[in-house]
Amino acid sequence: MTPDVVVDVGNTRIKWGRCQNHAVVATASLEPDDPAAWGLQRDLWRLDDGALFVVTGVHPERRGRLAEWLRQHGAAVRVVKEAAELPLVVRVERPDHVGVDRLFDAVAANHRRSPGRGAVVVDAGSAVTVDWVDEEGAFSGGAIFPGIRLMALALHQYTALLPLIESPRDLPALPGTSTRAAMAAGIVWATGGGMKALIEQYSRLAAVPPHVFLTGGDGPLLHRILDAGVEHRPDLTLEGIRLTAESLP
Repeated sequence: MTPDVVVDVGNTRIKWGRCQNHAVVATASLEPDDPAAWGLQRDLWRLDDGALFVVTGVHPERRGRLAEWLRQHGAAVRVVKEAAELPLVVRVERPDHVGVDRLFDAVAANHRRSPGRGAVVVDAGSAVTVDWVDEEGAFSGGAIFPGIRLMALALHQYTALLPLIESPRDLPALPGTSTRAAMAAGIVWATGGGMKALIEQYSRLAAVPPHVFLTGGDGPLLHRILDAGVEHRPDLTLEGIRLTAESLP
C-alpha cells in the first residue's frame, strides 16, 4: 500500500504527512475539530479525489470523525488501529492496550537504528513516553509520565493558589524569581531530568550504547536539555505510519 497522506490523530492536534517517493516530504499540524482547516490543507496539497489517507492515532472519536469526513470528500481511507497490523514485534502483556503512536515510533526507530543496537524512543507530547526497543527490534515497553502541559494543569487544579501558566517556549532561567517562573522551571527541568534518568536506565540494559530518538510537540525545547547524541526527529510518528502503510497489502 502506497499512501498519499498519513495522519496521526493526537490528543491536542492532528498531524498530516504528505508522502512521495517513500518519504514524508511535507507536514501540517491541524486543529482536531476543524473541518474547514482540513479542507484547506487538502486544497493546499492539491490532493485528487481518491487520494489514499492512512489514518491512525490515540483519540478514537476524533480519528473516526476525520476518517468519515475524508470519505465524504472523496478520499480513500485506511484506518490502522491494531498492533497486529504493524511490522513490529510487541513484547508487552497486552499489545493492543499500548498507545499506537508509541508503536509507530518504534517502527520508525527500527528503520533508523543500526543492526544489533537497541533504541530509546522519547515522545514528548501531552504525556511523555520513554520506550525501549531491544536489539532485536522488539518494542519492549517503557515509562509514561505527564508532559509539560499536564504538569502545569495539575499544579493549578490541585493547589489553592498556584496559577495556570502557559507552556514555556524557552528554557526557564534558574532560580525562578516569581511563582510563575519557579513553576515553569520546575516543570521543564523535571520533564527533561526524567527523560535523562530513564535514558540512563535503559542504556544499562544494552551491551552497546543505544540510539536515542526524540519526537513530539515539546521535542524542540527538551532537546536542548538532553545529551548531544540524542537525535531529534519531529516526524518520527508519521514516518512510522508511512512505513507501516507500505508494509500492508
